[in-house]
Amino acid sequence: MPQANLQELKREFLEYLEIERDRSPLTVRNYDHYLGKFLYWSKAEMPDDITAEAVRGFRLYLNRYEDEKGRKLKRITQDYYIIAIRGFLKFLAKRDVRALSSEKIELGKTKDRQVEFLELEEVERLINSTRGKKPENLRNVAILEMLFSTGLRVSELVSLNIENVNLKTGEFSVRGKGDKIRLVFLSTSAKIALNDYLLRRKDLSPALFVSLKEGGNPSRLTSRTMERIVKKCAVAAGIVKKITPHTLRHSFATDLLRNGADLRSVQEMLGHSSITTTQIYTHVTNKRLKEIHNKFHSDKK
Repeated sequence: MPQANLQELKREFLEYLEIERDRSPLTVRNYDHYLGKFLYWSKAEMPDDITAEAVRGFRLYLNRYEDEKGRKLKRITQDYYIIAIRGFLKFLAKRDVRALSSEKIELGKTKDRQVEFLELEEVERLINSTRGKKPENLRNVAILEMLFSTGLRVSELVSLNIENVNLKTGEFSVRGKGDKIRLVFLSTSAKIALNDYLLRRKDLSPALFVSLKEGGNPSRLTSRTMERIVKKCAVAAGIVKKITPHTLRHSFATDLLRNGADLRSVQEMLGHSSITTTQIYTHVTNKRLKEIHNKFHSDKK
């Protein structure tokens, strides 16, 4: 029986990710892109064409690549390509297709990720910078309060409809990465801000956050528009850090840990599939460990 070519095997791999591994459509598209780029660059057509030398050459290509503006690929982006190749090779092994062992491909060592977050005083300044009685002000305050109260990803926030949020209980479910559903909670200030904003809405749009255009049915805000709103508020608040909606997600997690929450609980509230991802907040946990050591450990002299 003739061996299937790589394009056919790649198609089967993407279907495997979608059906058997229950990966999100975005994840499947990303794997398609990363693998497609490698196969095009390497001109590999059959499994035997994926050699250690081919992968090494591709890694050099990624590391030296520059776009038309001279920008290089981030290390984490380069790793995504290699992760996709390794996943594909593992899939081939499961299908008893003879190919390069995935264990022969190692990820490069990356620097510890630095998390940008806001102090509580900065969060308050950010929110206060956009307070006002206009519908746009009420909406922007609600957006900022929601981001800090729930730790939602901006993509999760823009996808919410009014009916999804329960203001009475202050909690609701959200569908996150990998189609995973988790429970998130509203602080008192977030409930008040959201209620004030919704009371001023006169349109019939089901979307929670909209453009508030005069006349007609307003459009749902996009992730990019929310990023611009947060940036505008940061400038108005005089905050020099580069602030994005994700900064408020980091601030949410940092605030929880500083106030005694355990890492596992924060993992659940953020919707991380692995505790390893949540461990980027060691800037908080390490400080707490030091404080505990100083308070409780005997200092023999």
